[in-house]
Amino acid sequence: MPNYPSIFNDVIGPVMRGPSSSHCAASLRIARICRDLMEGNMKDILIEFDPNGSLATTHKSQGSDMGLFGGFLGWEAYDERLPESEKYLSTAGINYVIQISELEEKHPNTYKITLTNEIESRELIAISTGGGMIEVIYIDGNKVSIAGDYYETLIYCTDFNNIIAYLKSTISFDDMIFHEGAKSFIEIKSQNSIPEIICKEIAQMNSVCAIKSIKPVLPIMARKNLSVPFITCNEMMEYNKNKNKALWELAVDYESIRGNISPESVMDKMRAIIQIMGNAIETGLKGTTYHDRILGSQSPQFKKSLESNQLIGGDVLNKTIMYVSAIMEVKSSMGVIVAAPTAGSCGGLPGVVFGTAHCINNNEDAITKAMLSAGLIGVFIAAHATFAAEVGGCMAETGSGGGMAAAALVELNGGSLEQSIAAASLALQNSLGIICDPIGNRVEAPCLGRNVMAASNALSCANMALSNYEHLIPLDEVIETMKEVGDQIHHTLRCTNLGGLSITNTAKKIEKLLEENPPVFFKSC
Repeated sequence: MPNYPSIFNDVIGPVMRGPSSSHCAASLRIARICRDLMEGNMKDILIEFDPNGSLATTHKSQGSDMGLFGGFLGWEAYDERLPESEKYLSTAGINYVIQISELEEKHPNTYKITLTNEIESRELIAISTGGGMIEVIYIDGNKVSIAGDYYETLIYCTDFNNIIAYLKSTISFDDMIFHEGAKSFIEIKSQNSIPEIICKEIAQMNSVCAIKSIKPVLPIMARKNLSVPFITCNEMMEYNKNKNKALWELAVDYESIRGNISPESVMDKMRAIIQIMGNAIETGLKGTTYHDRILGSQSPQFKKSLESNQLIGGDVLNKTIMYVSAIMEVKSSMGVIVAAPTAGSCGGLPGVVFGTAHCINNNEDAITKAMLSAGLIGVFIAAHATFAAEVGGCMAETGSGGGMAAAALVELNGGSLEQSIAAASLALQNSLGIICDPIGNRVEAPCLGRNVMAASNALSCANMALSNYEHLIPLDEVIETMKEVGDQIHHTLRCTNLGGLSITNTAKKIEKLLEENPPVFFKSC
């Protein structure tokens, strides 16, 4: 299927805990699929990461381990037990080994997982593609493409013919794929799980070895012959001729057609998301604590400074900085946040949208429309570039968030569709080439500053666009350039802990302190 991202799958979401959506949420989704592949019965698990990828150096500190363990246990990405998932895994009698091995698949976020119990052994290879999105690319040596947006049924068998005839006469499905190898299986993609009575009948067939039912892990499902009204900015503008719709209305059109859901459902889903974002701001401003953390709770002090008129700048900018900080601190304290578009960039977009809205007295409905506008810009980025810092640097995360936010702010202030697009283009142009180099292997610094920078950039570009500044380069071309620049960034500068600020003397000292048990660098609020 062509790459038609969903606002709620790929751009604004998932709702989660942890420092990184590429690590925590994605690994949990991969492990949920592993759990289904083993029908919940796992005894021993071997997890392998490539030495030249991102995960070899970041899997523990950025939450891949935590996400995997939670997924193996069948939890959601926002489960409050996630920080202690290793303990729960041990209690469940599941043993694991993490090994750094040369892998044939060279995507920087590659997981190779071997699962064993008393009866069987299965092997799965998957990649995290950014913002919590995944793709399972091999199961038991067979090439597959599973994104977690279908019910998947795998029928392991030695003879396809009789089973295929039976399936075609008894079930409806979107696709049926035949995988022939050492462990051959029929893969069935469908909108619903195959009824248990039919699975039992299939299991009785002589050639059938096993049946595996894998549930979706994404909120918006795919389907056969899925189509969208547009997938580039140019196509959107063509679609909008004689319609005169605002950016948020075009977002509703796109998502309702993409997800086969009603426009009202699209609005309701976004309203639920902004409530979670608002809760994160309130939680952060009350102060947060967490043991494994570099930066303490700083936003409450910023709030005091703002209220006592000690700060330079206007109310919108300072309230934005405060909100961005609050959200990032909730993320770093394992609280619930929305990846927007990623966990590492979860502060910039909602921070500046809520900060601006609260200063100009806009209500929940206006924030919802602004966030939908941001989501549609994110769709174009997800379709033609990436949100993964491991692939495109911090430009892909905070840069993307800033471009999305700029368009949202224009919508929030009553600007035109053309001004929203100009603002997004300007903001993305300003963020090309930003590297990803977290200090101490934690997604805190310079991540906080870059989220603030993305929000400030968005605010500036929105005002420039509202004043009809020329953006010159069309949005589609800027997104294409993002992809090209990301491909040229050296791998040591893409969230590997091998370059930039990550390898300064001070960063290495901080990293060493964090490795002590308990970590001793933490500053309480």
